[in-house]
Amino acid sequence: MNNLQVSEIKAFVPAKHFELSKQFYLDLGFTKASEGGGVAYFHHGCASFLLQDYCAEGMAEQCMMHLLVVDVDAWWAQVTDSGVIEKYGVKRWPMETQSWNMRDFCLSDPSGVLWRIGQNND
Repeated sequence: MNNLQVSEIKAFVPAKHFELSKQFYLDLGFTKASEGGGVAYFHHGCASFLLQDYCAEGMAEQCMMHLLVVDVDAWWAQVTDSGVIEKYGVKRWPMETQSWNMRDFCLSDPSGVLWRIGQNND
């Protein structure tokens, strides 16, 4: 019998300017756990992704990540307090309550990757 237990799944997030994107995620509050071969492994708690030093034309603008959090208001404050919007010229969209019972907001990274950060409504 095969053991098909899964340990983790991570997306590869494209970066147009690898050094700039690495610093953006550090400033946002992620931890860089490792780096090598043009890939940096970032995590925040149990959520993680691989930032890659590669971005085909239009790739970043088509990439969307979803970060499910316990307190979306705390993440809104973290984005504000971190200064990433001003420092990197990225965009943050207003907080919304979605029809799928989630309250969230969106944030772009320096390459144009869209992050949807939200919490489930109880």
